[in-house]
Amino acid sequence: MIHSRSKTIINQTQSLLYQCINYIQFQHKHTFSPNKNRPITRTTKKPRRNQHPPPHRDAISKPRKDPIPFVTDLKEIRDPDDALSLFHEYHQMGSKHDYPSYASLLYKLARARDFDAVETVLGYILDYNVRCKEIIFMALMQHYGKAGSVDKAIEVFHRMTSFDCVRTLQSLNTLLNVLVENDRLDDAKKMFDGSNKMGFRLNSISFNILIKGWLERREWDEACRLFDEMLERRVQPSVVTYNSLIGFLCRNGDVEKAKGLLEDMIRKGKHPNAVTYALLMEGLCSQGEYDEAKKMMFDMAYRGCKPKLVNFGVLMSDLGKRGKIEEAKSILSEMKKRRYKPDVVTYNIFINYLCKEGRVAEAYKVFIEMQVGGCEANAATYRMMVDGFCRVEDFEGGLKVLSAMLTSQHCPRLETFSCLISGLLKRGKIDEACFVLEEMEKRKMRFDLKAWEALVRDVCVEDDVRAYGLVDEFISSL
Repeated sequence: MIHSRSKTIINQTQSLLYQCINYIQFQHKHTFSPNKNRPITRTTKKPRRNQHPPPHRDAISKPRKDPIPFVTDLKEIRDPDDALSLFHEYHQMGSKHDYPSYASLLYKLARARDFDAVETVLGYILDYNVRCKEIIFMALMQHYGKAGSVDKAIEVFHRMTSFDCVRTLQSLNTLLNVLVENDRLDDAKKMFDGSNKMGFRLNSISFNILIKGWLERREWDEACRLFDEMLERRVQPSVVTYNSLIGFLCRNGDVEKAKGLLEDMIRKGKHPNAVTYALLMEGLCSQGEYDEAKKMMFDMAYRGCKPKLVNFGVLMSDLGKRGKIEEAKSILSEMKKRRYKPDVVTYNIFINYLCKEGRVAEAYKVFIEMQVGGCEANAATYRMMVDGFCRVEDFEGGLKVLSAMLTSQHCPRLETFSCLISGLLKRGKIDEACFVLEEMEKRKMRFDLKAWEALVRDVCVEDDVRAYGLVDEFISSL
């Protein structure tokens, strides 16, 4: 239990931290780095949203051999407001925007979830009759879906024709997937059932999306009914269809029934792929039948399906879960001997379990080796390494990986930022803690009240008066 004196310290430090939040949010604009010679990033003046561009081209340009200067510069922009400002600046310099420029800008704004700006740009497209390709609207639906704005995704689908863009089954399938992924299965079914009225003939992808939705709700009978409907409509089930059903059975412990479905699939002339076998192998591993799973990997080769990285990954993952790190390492070695080049997913499996076992130094060695060997780390790799260093309280090591992560344009989770700041403060690393906090601010990531309270509790352990001084110094350094 925290002593009364410590509670007083927490109240004082919490007050200081609130000042810190306000200072960062409304006043703090300089770029800090432990490297004092690091250049300060210029901030582009934010545009006025009601600024209207002049008339643009009304047709899709022919493919260009030379890069478009606006699109090239847009790739370097992070802030969505700066992106829209750059759009207007280029016009003022005499540049005329056409579809590629509009599409690039919409992608940038949608990824940043600046949907107000997206609507502004769509207004420009309508006003100046810029013809757009279907793919940009499919992308917008996906981004709205990821943001949970499903109704906006539906609206985009219905508005496509007003942009002189012909809707195809691809657009409908994109919307169906958005609806299913956001647990709007009933709405997806209505769109699915009304497809004929819209002039679409459903394909296996359409059915697969709905089958996935029913399986996610654990409605096996509904999924099977839809499978039968496919056959009635003479829509041929694909390997993906079978994989969805086999995966569901394996996850629910019915591996024997899944094997029967595999045999039925082969009888009907559908060739199972590496994913089909990987799902069955996972099912066997979940039942403690690792040897049987390993045997299946050799059986699949006999049946004419060459094992792929995903199959080795299943075996490595099972060994890692059971703490058999050396055996997992031998699988990695076996892959290399058989001239399989491990990808980032394979390395991530191994690195993940090394970190969970506290063998972070070994994980870091693998992390370096994979990159030297030409396999680029992804966001998950960096996150696992930073979290691994934090787990063993090597916060300086975590900061080193974090710096590389940010340079690679990846970003850690908020919890990782919090852990690093807390650990660095405990070590008295004020400058480094400031650096981490300011990198958060650059990415518009901020702690909420609970996160700040947790940070205070982590730093101000029991009666450690020095912690108060560290937090005070931390804020004063900003």
